[in-house]
Amino acid sequence: MDHTVPNRPNMPGYGISSDDAGMLAWPSVSRAMHTAHNYWLISTRPDSLPHATPVWGLWVDEVFYFSCGQKSQKARNIAANPNVVVHLESGDEVVILEGTLQLVTDTGIFPRLSEEYKRKYDFDPFGENGGQPNDPFYALKVRKAYAWREKDFPKSATRWKFE
Repeated sequence: MDHTVPNRPNMPGYGISSDDAGMLAWPSVSRAMHTAHNYWLISTRPDSLPHATPVWGLWVDEVFYFSCGQKSQKARNIAANPNVVVHLESGDEVVILEGTLQLVTDTGIFPRLSEEYKRKYDFDPFGENGGQPNDPFYALKVRKAYAWREKDFPKSATRWKFE
């Protein structure tokens, strides 16, 4: 993932400093994404109402991947509007990613995702389908990322913008 230099998020009224002191480094965000067990996916229903649901996922080579049932509410939402927010469970160690989901069509990544899922969750979403996933797999193309630590907020509040 090619990301720009971190900067400060626009959060009027929260005392966000304009200097760089205390901003977080991207490797800490990447590590948190990699080690998390559960992720929250926020999508928009076709009637424009929000939908939040936990998902299992993987952070592989700076990309967030997950799968869901073809007929699930989240799959229907993604089909209508692929713009989503993904965030971690913690309100103390915050990581929020905004971006667009893309259906994974490059089957070359599937063996790696299969191995990573088995290692992380003791589950293989590829089952016995000859290397094809049982359900659609999505990759998140991140537009913006936000992170901060509650213990030193607002000093740690950091934002990244991606191409």
